Amino acid sequence: MYQLIIIDDEEKILEGISELFPWNQIGFEVAGTFTQASAALDYMEDHPIDVVMTDIQMPDMDGLELTRRLQERELEVVIFSSYSDYKYMREALQLEVSDYLLKPVSYSELLSTFEKVKGRLDSKHAVETEREGSYYEKIIEQSDAYLMEHYKTACLNDAAEQVGISAGYLSRIYREHKGIGFQETLTRIRMEKAGEMLMNPAYKSYEIAFYVGYDNPKNFTRAFKAYYQVTPREYRNGMRAGEEPK
Repeated sequence: MYQLIIIDDEEKILEGISELFPWNQIGFEVAGTFTQASAALDYMEDHPIDVVMTDIQMPDMDGLELTRRLQERELEVVIFSSYSDYKYMREALQLEVSDYLLKPVSYSELLSTFEKVKGRLDSKHAVETEREGSYYEKIIEQSDAYLMEHYKTACLNDAAEQVGISAGYLSRIYREHKGIGFQETLTRIRMEKAGEMLMNPAYKSYEIAFYVGYDNPKNFTRAFKAYYQVTPREYRNGMRAGEEPK
């Protein structure tokens, strides 16, 4: 649901628009109603809002001034007013409001306007989601490349430094956008490399352990068995016999 606030100093009009129109059915939730623009601005400091619907003439601040103050927030602004004066309409158009509706606003006009608003919001949200996804994909790709090259000494802090974000944030990106934790990814890379090396009888198990980042061969054996369900020796014997490890 997109979050909408409505501002009008006439409480009856405010109540009618907010309660009688089926906002939820067209994808909006009325997050708040206000009789003063300043109160609406205060509310928006702590609450994310997608659309502002505002009257022009209000006692503390007119709707056009409110729209000017909201321009940096890139919100959808719909103005509804009793004034059909071209001066107001022209200024509203210069401020690139979503629509300018005249009171009394008909059901069909309101529906048509907010269907268009929703379409723009849907498109904007899709672009932002795509951009956000590309950002996370790039972070994971760069971090994975670092792990593939430096798996022996790699750690979360160094990987985060490579991509210019905090270690905690990188850890969260792996969990939420890759579906596997950073440490699990590093372990997988180390174990797959160890599996490759075990196929070559020239490498001893303790040498492989050191090569993939384990100072203690026993720790390597425990990690390997947890990953493959067989010990390094059993894995090597199975592979030399042409069998897949269990």
